[in-house]
Amino acid sequence: MDAQGRGRADNIDPADQWVLNPNTGEYELRLTPSAPQSAVPGPRRAASRTAAPAAPGAAHGRTAAPPDRRPPEETPERVPGPRRRKGVPEEPPARRGRRPVKKKSKAKKILLWTGGTMAFVLVGAAGAAYLYLEHLNSNITSVSDDGASTGGFNKDKAINILLIGTDKRTGEGNTKYGDANSVGHADTTILLHVSKDRTNATALSIPRDLIVDVPDCPTTQEDGTTKVIKGEDNVRFNTSLGQEERTASCTVRTVTELTGIQADNFMVADFNAVKTLTTAVGGVEVCLAKDIDDADSHLKLSKGTHTIEGEQALAFLRTRHSVGFGGDLSRIELQQQFLSSLMRKLKSNDTLSSPTKMIKLAEAGTKALTVDSKLDSISKLKDLGLELGKLNVKNLTFTTVPVIDNPAEKVAATVVVNPNTASTVFQLIKDDVSFTEVKEKAKASKDAAAAAAAARLKGTKSTASEVRVQVMNGGAPAGSAQETLNWLQNDEGVTKSENAGNAPAELSKTTLEYDPDQADQARRLADIMGLPGTALKPGKSVTNAQGLPTMTLTLGKDFKGAGVSLTAATKVPDSVQKSTADKVECAK
Repeated sequence: MDAQGRGRADNIDPADQWVLNPNTGEYELRLTPSAPQSAVPGPRRAASRTAAPAAPGAAHGRTAAPPDRRPPEETPERVPGPRRRKGVPEEPPARRGRRPVKKKSKAKKILLWTGGTMAFVLVGAAGAAYLYLEHLNSNITSVSDDGASTGGFNKDKAINILLIGTDKRTGEGNTKYGDANSVGHADTTILLHVSKDRTNATALSIPRDLIVDVPDCPTTQEDGTTKVIKGEDNVRFNTSLGQEERTASCTVRTVTELTGIQADNFMVADFNAVKTLTTAVGGVEVCLAKDIDDADSHLKLSKGTHTIEGEQALAFLRTRHSVGFGGDLSRIELQQQFLSSLMRKLKSNDTLSSPTKMIKLAEAGTKALTVDSKLDSISKLKDLGLELGKLNVKNLTFTTVPVIDNPAEKVAATVVVNPNTASTVFQLIKDDVSFTEVKEKAKASKDAAAAAAAARLKGTKSTASEVRVQVMNGGAPAGSAQETLNWLQNDEGVTKSENAGNAPAELSKTTLEYDPDQADQARRLADIMGLPGTALKPGKSVTNAQGLPTMTLTLGKDFKGAGVSLTAATKVPDSVQKSTADKVECAK
């Protein structure tokens, strides 16, 4: 009899047979309805010891509980047994006499459960019973990858998983969404790239209306033979699945053709998968900036935050006419928001610490998803989950293939790859570059540049009379060069200055170029004019009318007038009265 049968035979919910072993920090499936185990299994009794006769009604193989030998407060904490349904008699007390063991910290328990991001994978990693794993194995549907993938993910390399959501309407209640006879096209496709070191990941959405070339696709038939389905050029991406009897392996080949990235594995989900998985996890939280009442997707939600599941979750993912620009690209953004929230929910302690949710997710996940033949067992899915579970969701970046409207269409209905940026995105993923890291590097580079600019203002300064500079107009109002020259000579004592007329090109920002040997002069002039460090450009000097090396000050479009500082304020002066809304200010 399997675990589920045992539970029902004794009026026990199967989910309640999962109990926490405080010694290991893991949940374990207890298949017998016997008395609760002690906190830590004791050593086996020596063979020579005589076992006490079993008390009437005691579970087979166990001795009756001896009389209490210690005060109640000294009784060690026990693993809780399964909850009994109403009307079921209580079990005999557990054996006593075991030494209490210090429980693992909550953080360690959570850590033991964060081995994967997909719930059905996590159950496989949690020490589930063999019979239950076999049951999960029987749930899994797999199809051939037809040689389109790399042959399966590798623990020592970056991982690329192609996630495909189809618009197939099979299943209860799904025909109401229209096109009941749909063969199931690649309606939602995401290439998930997980870095080699598992510190970050990129989820690349591929628009269904993207114009692509679908290659020839060798496809395994039901009788085991192989049929090559002829490819097509300049067709919608979603036709890479379903159309002309194409399978998911053809979508994999199309993605490889498009991006140059070959997937290791693929997973396919239909409408039912969305409904069952979101229900199993207890709903996914989404946020709306406005009320939505979409007649096509059947989504009706008010502005604000909602927890959705089942039919409502499916409606949310199908909504496009009521968000953004009303097209597929706007729906992709909605889907990415939803998936981000789902990832957070799956990784949360609320999910990972609940045996009931874990079992529901394991059942839903293995039944709802179709995987490639390289992921056809719970053991393989567990291994993948352990790798994915190393990822921190804050380092998961969602992005979309850069596209532009199809120039061949008068009324935009499809999109094409943006020739200026798409190849860069594809190459970054191929090179295992983190998109999160790219942002961090850009910020670090900006911070470094700002620090370098600030450093140019630090150091000794020459006197104003020693500063030699020529002034040019590079976009400032007419007459600004002469106005600045008069101010420098008459008000600031920069007498070794001259007007050099108009600059050869206009500049958006005022700059001061100088030879490194003139850094003292540059710092003095920057101090006089209120120039920021970014305006100082170490370079080459020019020769003035006296044949001496001279700096060049070019007044850009940001020039505000002679004597007006160009350094932006970064701090409110202390003398200005300030208050913040989070603090209570008392009237004085």
